[in-house]
Amino acid sequence: MRISVSSDMDEPVARGLVAELRARGHEVVAHGALRPGDDPQWAVCSQAAAREVADGRADQAVVCCWTGTGASIAANKVPGVRAALCTDAYTAGGARRWNDANVLALSLRLTSEPLLKEILDAWFAAEASQETEDRENVAHVGRLDHGRASS
Repeated sequence: MRISVSSDMDEPVARGLVAELRARGHEVVAHGALRPGDDPQWAVCSQAAAREVADGRADQAVVCCWTGTGASIAANKVPGVRAALCTDAYTAGGARRWNDANVLALSLRLTSEPLLKEILDAWFAAEASQETEDRENVAHVGRLDHGRASS
């Protein structure tokens, strides 16, 4: 799988994330502080990683900043992206399952190496639910991207 990764800081968690994804056999495309010469601002690098998912150049993305909040907000501004800020494995699995999340947002501050592996295990093990209610919710979010969702 091709995964776009961004971080606004060159932190051990971000470097560990890239190494772990590669160890799992994924192709990693780095952005921000993880790529020399890139703009490391969280809004810019998170948008770049998310754009690759929306444009079909990456299967998924992982975006990181100190809290993970800014990275998730920026990624979610890209139409077609469903970014989820996950601080534990249960949330990561649920985000993939019920929300069909295609971008994982992580906190550089809160994510330890063991927790990172648990989150990634849950993220990659889960598949999008095919339940009607879940699909309808994901479709509604897609319409929000284009201003066509009714209340």
